[in-house]
Amino acid sequence: MKNRKLMNLLYLLIVSSMIFFNVGCSEDETTTPPVVVNESEELVKYYEANGDFINTSSHFIKAVDLNTAISTAENIAILDIRSATDYAAGHIQGAVNVAPADLLTYYSANSLASKTKVVIACYTGQTAGFAATILRLKGYSNVFDLQWGMCSWAYPDRWNTARTNGQNNPITLQTTSNPKNAAGNLPTLTTGKTTGAEISDVRLAAILAEGFGVASIDRNTVFAIFSNYYIVNYWPEARYLNPGHIEGAINYVPQNDLKLAQFLKTLPTNKTIVVYCYTGHGSSIIAPYLRALGYDAKSLLYGANNLFYDANPGTKWGVGDDNMCKNYPVVQ
Repeated sequence: MKNRKLMNLLYLLIVSSMIFFNVGCSEDETTTPPVVVNESEELVKYYEANGDFINTSSHFIKAVDLNTAISTAENIAILDIRSATDYAAGHIQGAVNVAPADLLTYYSANSLASKTKVVIACYTGQTAGFAATILRLKGYSNVFDLQWGMCSWAYPDRWNTARTNGQNNPITLQTTSNPKNAAGNLPTLTTGKTTGAEISDVRLAAILAEGFGVASIDRNTVFAIFSNYYIVNYWPEARYLNPGHIEGAINYVPQNDLKLAQFLKTLPTNKTIVVYCYTGHGSSIIAPYLRALGYDAKSLLYGANNLFYDANPGTKWGVGDDNMCKNYPVVQ
């Protein structure tokens, strides 16, 4: 009987010790909670703190300046992102044909950071503007877009035909202001990354893979169901009011209003945003930036040159020596 009591007492002591040990361990151990960030806000803060590219500079190079760089043997690279067929039919001497989706990997694999300039050439300058923006956001500050594309070099047809006053769809210009939305939330991103640099890598690769076709829209599509879109006029306010703007368009002043501390959050997250400028070059910069942040943003192709050419108060194709086809030689 005594032995049984001793055994029971020993058993209780062992069990009590185990319970105390387990409780003590569970109290001492701490579980690190997962890091939760607002990815879109983290990303825009990262971009604004690292050059604030869209609000501080552009990345265009004119055909005449590119020609000078070639003739003086400057250490440049030219990436022609047109179709392989059009590239083979005629391209700038020294240009390499690269598919747009491969630009990020091509830049890295070929150590293009060592070049003084990396010039991207497309048909009109708009797809190149889209692509160059993505590389600039990646931190490749030597990347440039050939303004007006190969139209300015040797093949002007696409810009010649895009120059229109909207004969089939006339536009009445509005000369009064339309209010911005009340500030809301940024879009929701779910890359699973926690730093701006990591989020940026995922988003830029995705946007480049989608291509400029997804990030652009033509005038006929916009005006077919106009109410589907939040139209952004990306001009100085004075020109927004005089000569005027697309009816219903809301003015966002370039290099100012799309900052986080300004009016970025007034853009809708539940509606397609269409950005238009004078030529489609400026909007081809804004669209991929906004898409990286999670907005459904599109660049209106050819800008005011394809909307109301005569009333366009800014840059026009074919006006001034810098905006005309140079008829420089091409090679096959």
